Amino acid sequence: MERRFTMIDERFICAVCGAEVEPLGYTARDHCPYCLCSLHLDINPGDRQCGCGGVLRPVGVEKAKKGYKLLYICEKCGARKKNIAAKDDDMDRLIELSARGSHF
Repeated sequence: MERRFTMIDERFICAVCGAEVEPLGYTARDHCPYCLCSLHLDINPGDRQCGCGGVLRPVGVEKAKKGYKLLYICEKCGARKKNIAAKDDDMDRLIELSARGSHF
């Protein structure tokens, strides 16, 4: 059976804003908590099997069962992805995205 989630919670430098991002400690870190951007690296979370590598730019927020999900569009290939918002994400940025409405 193929795994649908690979736990990768590591420190990284954001490719968009240059921030030093620390691991979350409770689940996988998949985006920058400051600019909320991510990279299009995975087919399934954490597998690093996507060859695109484009910037996933947040375009909206939606309510999830527990918390919120960030809605992304890849600037390189146009793929649409969702990532669960983290506890330390910039709340002002999340509010700004939710006020814009979804462009998903």
